[in-house]
Amino acid sequence: MIHARRPNLKATDARHTAAELEDAAGERMDAALIDRVLADLPVPSIDRILYLTKVRYMLDPVSRVRRFNRAVTSEVGALDTSFLGRGRPLGAARVLNAIGHGRSDVAEIRDYLGLDSGLMSRLLRGLEEDGLIETTAHADDARRRVATLTRAGQREFGAYEAMSNSQAQALLAHHASPEALLAAMDMIGSALGRSRVELKEMNPRSAEARYCLGEYYGELARRFKQGFDVARSRDPDAKDMHRPRGTFIVVMSDGLPIGCVGLKGSGGDLAEIKRLWVAPAARGLGLGRRLMDAAESAARELSIKVLRLDTNSALPEARQLYRSSGWTEIERFNDDPYPDLFFEKRL
Repeated sequence: MIHARRPNLKATDARHTAAELEDAAGERMDAALIDRVLADLPVPSIDRILYLTKVRYMLDPVSRVRRFNRAVTSEVGALDTSFLGRGRPLGAARVLNAIGHGRSDVAEIRDYLGLDSGLMSRLLRGLEEDGLIETTAHADDARRRVATLTRAGQREFGAYEAMSNSQAQALLAHHASPEALLAAMDMIGSALGRSRVELKEMNPRSAEARYCLGEYYGELARRFKQGFDVARSRDPDAKDMHRPRGTFIVVMSDGLPIGCVGLKGSGGDLAEIKRLWVAPAARGLGLGRRLMDAAESAARELSIKVLRLDTNSALPEARQLYRSSGWTEIERFNDDPYPDLFFEKRL
């Protein structure tokens, strides 16, 4: 909240930066407050107009986004003709990276990287001429092409991986708060990649699922007044979250798990939704609702007629999601010590 309190500035402070004005005020300042602060300063009107124009520009959200874009473009070497000094631009290196990480279908790579067909063809041709990849017809569909790394391509992929990892490590090592920097990157990465996330059914014992569950349990321990011990909870058996009884769905964002939900079935008409979680950096993007929709769709495929779930009033965002998507509050249906709210939905 912005208050009208003015900083203690001298007349000679009229040319201070916006950051110095904010430090003096002890708070984030908006343009209206800066107007009031500078109105009493004995500086010529033209200087005041020029100064306010510059300060407003610095506070403008669009200007801050564009500054961020320029910083990222410079840091990753997007404009370099030789990305990481390996003799080819970033676009070709990204294609090589996608193939090295297991993507082989050319159309899939093109969609993943957001490239048009013409540019994709030129990049592939350049990598082929360098002896780094080979393209062949798909075994099941001659209209589709598959790209694979040659031995030279595997070596080049390994070199890019090592150099990219070193670059990332150096960036974190030179920052005073690497965890805060990573948290900001996670949020930005989730926001920019929201259209490319994938919801995948996975084994609940997989590394991706176990990571999500660990984060989920840790968050409950922080947010519940009494803490959270999974040993005291009615933790679903993994076999109940496999088809044909149920399923476990993980949200993947460019190889990283950022959310999950479980459908716990018994083979009958009734099942439970369990362990709905979205990473804090990915919240506000509609992923919780997408996970719930995916779980309900899976339940219909398994001929499940009634879904139930439980939650805790310490999680108001979860309660709001359920109430806004057709769930009805019901009486307690289990003896789990942690939930205090219970819901049901008929499909």
